[in-house]
Parts: sequence; structure tokens; C-alpha cells
Amino acid sequence: MKLMLSSVVAAALIAGASAASAAEVTLVAPGGIRAAVEQMIPAFEKKTGHKVKATFGSGNGTKAQVTKGEAFDVPIVQPPYPEVLASGNVVTSTETPLAHVAVGVAVRPGTPHPKIATADDVKKLFLSAKSISYPDPKGGAAAGVSMNETLKKLGITDQMQSKIKLAQGGAGAMKMLADGEVDIGLTFISEIITEKGVEVVGPLPESISTPTRLSGFIGAKAKDPAAAKELLTYLSGPDAAKVYKERGMVAGR
Repeated sequence: MKLMLSSVVAAALIAGASAASAAEVTLVAPGGIRAAVEQMIPAFEKKTGHKVKATFGSGNGTKAQVTKGEAFDVPIVQPPYPEVLASGNVVTSTETPLAHVAVGVAVRPGTPHPKIATADDVKKLFLSAKSISYPDPKGGAAAGVSMNETLKKLGITDQMQSKIKLAQGGAGAMKMLADGEVDIGLTFISEIITEKGVEVVGPLPESISTPTRLSGFIGAKAKDPAAAKELLTYLSGPDAAKVYKERGMVAGR
């Protein structure tokens, strides 16, 4: 009987210690990495006992949140981010490359895949399309900002104005495509493969569209820096690399 009581007490103490060490870790990140992070959260929580509270937004919007001092244990931002480093709201020495993702071309299933191997291929595709959609850069969407730069590099910004339909985020751009409102949809590949009624043709050539890189930090005001470090380590580890690949991203720099 005494042995049974001792076992019960020991189990209770272990459970109590585990509960005491568990933490809620807050994270903020751009939408381009959302699907990958959301896929990884359950495995991280099971492994560590911590709970993750994640917030997602636009690329520039996320940087603004961190710069202004909104407290997150693990902020994920896209370069360049001198304002984030200068804000004092992240521990700069914890900067950790997580993954990068390209803007991709999408069409409706069953539609012939156009050639997009070269800048000239893409230029011809855009000029021949009746309409294209991509995320509205005014809302801070990194894919939209990137697309504006691509059109400038191709020298067809003015020619494309009447053909462009801006959307609320990558999902909005893909819905326009799926609903037949446009011929071509463009956003991060990680945001294409999560949507129904569309399929990836491939990434835009790097000569006209630089992949967006994402880095994580431990927040300067992290409630539990050790738990934040565990999450950041997990998001940059080998299990994470597999998830990034599944989600159309490439791990590391």
C-alpha cells in the first residue's frame, strides 16, 4: 500500500513539474510561411509540452508589428530588416535563417502549362494573358511587392496595368484564378499549393524575381526565452526542412 502511494505521489510530482515547465510561446510570421508553421506546431507541442500561439500577416505588416514593439516570443521576418534590428525588440544574436520561397505561376487544373523558364517566356506570357492576379502590395504583401518589381524588370509595368487584378493576400489571388476571373495567378508557391482549384506551373526565374527569405529571432521581451529558443531551434531543424519542402519552400538561406 505504501509503495502504491509512493508511486502515485511520484507521478503527481512529475506531472506537476512538467506542467510547470510548459509555456505558451507566441509567434508572428508572414503568410508565406504560414502553412509550414501550422503543420509543425502540433509536433512541436507534442515533443515539448509547450503551446504555440501564432499570428500571421503580410510581410511588411509583420515587420512593422515587431518594429513598433508588439511583444512576440519568436518573430519571423523577411529581409531586409534593418528597422527590426535597430528597434531593440529582437535579440540580434539569435538571427536564424529558416527558409526561402519563390513567387510562382499558377493556372487552373487542366490548363496547358505555359513556358516560364526565362524572363522572355514570362514577358510573353504576361502580355498575352487577358488578366492576372496577385496580392495587393499596398497591404504589405511581400509577393505583391515582388511582382511589381518583376514587372519593372520586364519593362511592362504600364502595359500590364489594365490586366492586373489585385487581391487580398495569396489566397485571394488564387480564388480569383479558381473562379475564372483571371488567366494567371501569382503568389508564393507555398500559398498556391494550399488552395483548391489551382495548380503550380513553377517558380518565376530568379533573374526577374528574387526568392523571399525568412529568418526567425527570439524576441527581446520573450516571456520564456528558453521555450522560445526551443521553438526557433525546431523551426530550423531537420524535421522542419522536410515540411518546408512539402510546402514548396527551401530550408535555410
